[in-house]
Amino acid sequence: MVRLSLVIGFAENKTKVASMESSHYFFCIVFLINLLASIILPCQVAVCSATDVPINVTKHFSFPDFSLSNNPRLVHDVKLLGSAKFSNEKGALQIPNESQDTGIRHQAGRGIYSFPIRLLDPSTKTPASFETTFSFHFNNSTTFDESDYGGGSGLTFIIVPDEFTVGRPGPWLGMLNDACESDYKAVAIEFDTRMSPEFGDPNDNHVGINLGTVVSTRIINVSDSGMSLKDGLVHYTWINYDGLRKRMDIHLGLANQEIKPSKPIFSESLDLSPYLNEYMFVGFSASTGNHTQIHSILSWNFTSNSQAFLRFPSSETCQGKILLQNSTAAEEPTKNSSKDKTPHSFLIFVAVVALALVALIGFYFIKKYRRNAAKSNSSVEAQISRPRPPNKPRRFSFSEISLATRSFSEMELLGDDSRGVYYRGKLSNGSNVAVKRFSAQFLHTHGSDRKRLLKEIKTISQARHPNLLPVKGWCQDNNEVMVVYEFVHNGSLDKWLFGAGVLPWTRRFKVIKDVADGLSFLHTKQLAHKNLKCSSVFLDVSFRAVLGDFGFVLLGAESKQFESLVCRGADVFEFGVLVLEVIAGRKRVERKIEEGKEEERNLLDFAWNLHETNEKVGLVDRRMGSLINLEQAIRVLEIGLLCTLNENKGRPSMEEVVEFLLYMDKPIPKLPTTRPVALFPYNSANTGLCNTYSCTFK
Repeated sequence: MVRLSLVIGFAENKTKVASMESSHYFFCIVFLINLLASIILPCQVAVCSATDVPINVTKHFSFPDFSLSNNPRLVHDVKLLGSAKFSNEKGALQIPNESQDTGIRHQAGRGIYSFPIRLLDPSTKTPASFETTFSFHFNNSTTFDESDYGGGSGLTFIIVPDEFTVGRPGPWLGMLNDACESDYKAVAIEFDTRMSPEFGDPNDNHVGINLGTVVSTRIINVSDSGMSLKDGLVHYTWINYDGLRKRMDIHLGLANQEIKPSKPIFSESLDLSPYLNEYMFVGFSASTGNHTQIHSILSWNFTSNSQAFLRFPSSETCQGKILLQNSTAAEEPTKNSSKDKTPHSFLIFVAVVALALVALIGFYFIKKYRRNAAKSNSSVEAQISRPRPPNKPRRFSFSEISLATRSFSEMELLGDDSRGVYYRGKLSNGSNVAVKRFSAQFLHTHGSDRKRLLKEIKTISQARHPNLLPVKGWCQDNNEVMVVYEFVHNGSLDKWLFGAGVLPWTRRFKVIKDVADGLSFLHTKQLAHKNLKCSSVFLDVSFRAVLGDFGFVLLGAESKQFESLVCRGADVFEFGVLVLEVIAGRKRVERKIEEGKEEERNLLDFAWNLHETNEKVGLVDRRMGSLINLEQAIRVLEIGLLCTLNENKGRPSMEEVVEFLLYMDKPIPKLPTTRPVALFPYNSANTGLCNTYSCTFK
């Protein structure tokens, strides 16, 4: 208490004589005093520390059956992809869907739990422990020549990085498809009833463990356990994985036994961490080939447990230390107490005087160092070091960006376009960012007025909306201009539309509405995106669409009001083309080589041709399967075509587009029966802006 009161008195005296400018340094000195005092006088005040405390992150869900009448929330909790359905008659999740017109040969489907599960601690690379139990049975509906191995039938319990991908039918069991890249992380436990020699299958009655590939790394012959997966009976499976020990146990039995068999069919060490992301999706996939089979999952339980680390105060409190010292002192013999007694007051006085001298000397040198450092810093660095709110966009120095991107390393390269290059970066505070580094050619051609360019960047950075990608700041240094965005881990929309996986219609429709909301907000603020395309739309962790990679400048616009009006009109046109891309799952311009000649196919031309022949359904991406709401998709397609009309020929505003998408029963303007001659011409070599002046207001 004596030391603490002297420190407070010292602080009061310093406050009276120090200016506001030096108060920052004084608090550093007070911290130094407390630190030194805690070393010299450990018995007076104990310093409470913080420790990494592990906590358990547990997820559990249970489906006693898959009957919609018993559980109406099934449609929200389990996502069906491809040829899959809920069978109320069986109370089962069924793959394939025998009610579809295409038949059940060569079909694949999935049933995925709709929400991601934490299955890996990224800091320690420790996989989560999980336990899943499910009952299933197979119903063989057709038979073919046993020598025909062209088909494939079976069921898998899968752990995958997304809830969109539908694998190939046949021996691929709906697990993976050709679009899945080599680093596509996936884990599957397959229950295979079709022998595929090309995949190393020993027979048509086995369980396999697949790690990132359709070829099993472990194979268990179910016949050795005296069971057959094709006997038509209901089987029950227990899968237990111990993440700390990295060990998996699999038990297989009959559902009527109601108890887990004492002997597992598989029990070995297995490290799943290389095949897991922090968050994954769990569920089932199945497929048919020439041989058809109905796969039914009748019940499913899942529980996972992973560890996360939080910072908590230490249980070794200051009060506890003092009580411990007092109790120890009370136990010592009293006969030597006067002899061993230490003059604590004198020691405290000496310590405080020494600390005061150290503080004064430290204050002098720190202030001198700060004064010299301030003189050497440039005006840019001085501006950057100024305190700011944590989420307010700010100006970065070139050195900060260079450090964040590891000197613009190729390892951090995300992509490029005609405007510049994207890099992934990590700021000193741990934030992940994406940096757009404008090319010298772009700055020379489009950004000669850098003040105007930076002004636009600052204006956009102040716009806040759930469907706009936050701008963290900008950099104007070393003749460079860069924009710093918040990093989006799920990447851009084009990766999901044209790359691995198949986005279901519900997700595509939500993306279209999200983009419309973001554009409408910008337009109400008299702003425009100026660079709308699939690669400028990003999907956040919840797969909400956000607009990024703004265009910022438009060459040749002398009037700001005119430019804003023109660019908003161009945004609507580009939105219409983006809608067609989302519905068709095709790029706006595709180049194909036929008979030795390169042919360019324009999606917009194709869409209008289908409209003229009343065959718009031909544009819809067939990979989405039978789950698409076709009537809804055709209406959205027509809204997209409306957006590609000329301004004076019926092109709606984004505010009207949002209403059309929000109120699906609201009538929309009728499209012309044929494509208007004066339609905004589209040039695949640009983003639609360069033709705006000559064509928008005809």
